[in-house]
Amino acid sequence: MRTSKFHRGLAGLVLLGSSAIASPAFAQEEEASPPVTITGSVGLVSDYRFRGVSQSDEGVAIQGGFTINHESGFYAGTWASNLAGWGTFGGPNLELDLFTGYTKTFDSTTIDVGVTWYMYPNGFDETDFFEGYAKLKGTAGPATLTAAVYYAPKQNALGNFSNTPFSRGQNEDNLYLAGDASFGIPDTPVTINAHIGYSEGNPGLGPNGTSVSPTGEYWDWSLGAAVNVYGPLTLGVAYVDTDITATESAYLQPNFSRVRGGGGQIADATVVVSLTAAF
Repeated sequence: MRTSKFHRGLAGLVLLGSSAIASPAFAQEEEASPPVTITGSVGLVSDYRFRGVSQSDEGVAIQGGFTINHESGFYAGTWASNLAGWGTFGGPNLELDLFTGYTKTFDSTTIDVGVTWYMYPNGFDETDFFEGYAKLKGTAGPATLTAAVYYAPKQNALGNFSNTPFSRGQNEDNLYLAGDASFGIPDTPVTINAHIGYSEGNPGLGPNGTSVSPTGEYWDWSLGAAVNVYGPLTLGVAYVDTDITATESAYLQPNFSRVRGGGGQIADATVVVSLTAAF
């Protein structure tokens, strides 16, 4: 996660003296922030939801990653999660993301642009895909607001393999628009978080189950709260939902249904609980 940075400070104590005159002098300096810092997190979630759709068959997932940040604003990192969800993803049970980008703050506004490569190790090459992003983050009173645009250009992993008359396995692209807001309740360790997203593009399944917008166009949203329970530990709970209907998901069967628990589509409303440790 690129959400926090840690700093190292060092105070030096210098004693000057001579055999003739005992006149100690003390000087204290704070070491400058290092040019490179590392941030990251590890967490446990009750369900891995990617843009409202479960990637873990509505089961528990372990997730984590780290980011190397340079003082110039450039960064690079990785993030991973176990999988057990819809589609085969070429056979693996792991998602591994690599990303790089640049961030810059102007007064109270921050811009962030970069690219993410989504990989499924030990799966087929046609499953991996990349996506660019641009984010704008600012404040409005006590609230922090973020607007983001994600675009995945046409590529094999986002082919159209749905059970529709227009499905011919052709390459597709995808656009995702997102808005996020967070508000820290004064004098408490509680933060309220809200999200809304809109997907348009890649309908159906890619050649090995990959899809960024499985029904071609849909909305997802969430509302939740997070509380700092101890040190770097944060406990979160969020209500997550989409407007994907049972009729729309029927075109994606059997991939778009739960394996455990006798079926049911995996974009229904749910409550996701998380425990995260950041560093």
